[in-house]
Amino acid sequence: MSSEPIERRVSYLGDRLKGRRCRNCGKEYFELKNYCGNCGRKSFGKMEDIDLFYDKGTLEICTLVNEPTNKFTKLGNYVYGIVSFHNGKIRVPGRLTDHLTRPDEEIDFSALEDREVVPRFRRRYSVERCDIIPTISLAFTFADEYYQHQEYNIDKPKKEHDTPGIVGYGVYTSRFRIKEGTIERSVPFIDEDSITAAVEAGKLALIHSGIDSSLVGKVYVGSESNPYAVKPIASKVAQVLKLGEEDEDVQGVDAIDTEFACKAATSMFKDAASLVNYPKSNVKYAMVIGTDNSQAAPRDCPGGELDLFVGFGGAAYIFGKYDVIAEIEGWYSCTSDTPDFWRRDGEPYPMHGGRFTGDPAYFKHVRKAAKKLMERLNLQMKDINYFTAHQPNFQFPVKIAKELGFKEEQYMPSLQVARIGNTYSGSSPVGLAAILDIAKPNERILVVSYGSGAGSDAYSLLTTNEILDKRKRQKMTVKYLTENPFIEYVDYTTYRRLKTGM
Repeated sequence: MSSEPIERRVSYLGDRLKGRRCRNCGKEYFELKNYCGNCGRKSFGKMEDIDLFYDKGTLEICTLVNEPTNKFTKLGNYVYGIVSFHNGKIRVPGRLTDHLTRPDEEIDFSALEDREVVPRFRRRYSVERCDIIPTISLAFTFADEYYQHQEYNIDKPKKEHDTPGIVGYGVYTSRFRIKEGTIERSVPFIDEDSITAAVEAGKLALIHSGIDSSLVGKVYVGSESNPYAVKPIASKVAQVLKLGEEDEDVQGVDAIDTEFACKAATSMFKDAASLVNYPKSNVKYAMVIGTDNSQAAPRDCPGGELDLFVGFGGAAYIFGKYDVIAEIEGWYSCTSDTPDFWRRDGEPYPMHGGRFTGDPAYFKHVRKAAKKLMERLNLQMKDINYFTAHQPNFQFPVKIAKELGFKEEQYMPSLQVARIGNTYSGSSPVGLAAILDIAKPNERILVVSYGSGAGSDAYSLLTTNEILDKRKRQKMTVKYLTENPFIEYVDYTTYRRLKTGM
């Protein structure tokens, strides 16, 4: 079959799956109609928007596109079908993503049809290097597999805290992995990049927090793998997630990209906390996202040794003063001009300074930030329940944890680099999320990030009773993502093809 998906021809939808409903008769449409075909003139002014972004649909019927045309050729073979929502009231065409098909593979369509699916935010198709990257929420994954459906229920704030902190978080990474020896690392599907990971992580953070997305007045997105040299990621995240009050397709939110290698996100934790703590800012909640499609040259090229650890994914945190799950007790940052890792403008892959990346780079900054913060807060090792540091590989965080005097039960729960790889800006935030997934109330967490170039941010967090209540909202924990039965392993050739993307 040769076909061009309708997703290229429905630009009016924007990035978020939506339609219209007639308030008179309830008929729904997968198009932005100003009137109802049933009610005619009576429906003018009575058509309301419907949002399918957090909904669950059913794949009614599907087929295989084995000769994709034009800009879709890099997708290879893919499954395309009709998805119905609201018990068949509305039907949309869509592509089944995260589904690798081989040229000689026989697909049992009856095993796919009538299954529930969830909309996913992905790239539409491949573009040239000078083009704008098109995105849409017309791709779907099965709701009972890796990406489970989760409802987005908004709650009224119950308790205001004196100290700002984390009110919700979410972690996202692909179901595809490559495994070599004892090391696994996540691989983006061909229609994924740091933008799609940021949106998915932010979506999960909103679900976990239970706050209204319109109350988020600031969003920071930290990354060193922005697919654009000049164009922000944060603007796309803000619009897709509807952060801030919406007025004529413009979001009332301050959205900004940040860059400081692997601490591009954690460097903004303190800014977000300070902003929501300042009454005149009028910012009730701030979102911070670390997202990366970690870069590395192929292993047979200069710098290719990094390829053994790089991963893909992101983590999002929402800061505020209401229903806080982890208060920020304090922080300390340190910085120096240490050129241990860099990528020149226009170069596709980064380079590093070999052993120079350990000391005086990573170890010096993490050591300094951790010790200074503990001195300022008068903390001893026994006062800290969990410790997590940036994870460029498995050896570095273990070595620094032991050097500082932490025991295995304090640092091992956060170590995820051997399961999903080094997610760069998402690395220490993912480690923090793994701890928050299991932490009890009134436990202290010390998190120390690291960014090449170089610097570290250290934070002391104290969990609250609210952490147990909000945990009930969260299906996609770090453990769920790393031990999922639907993880699919690929070979090195497939890994590089997916890694370089569309």
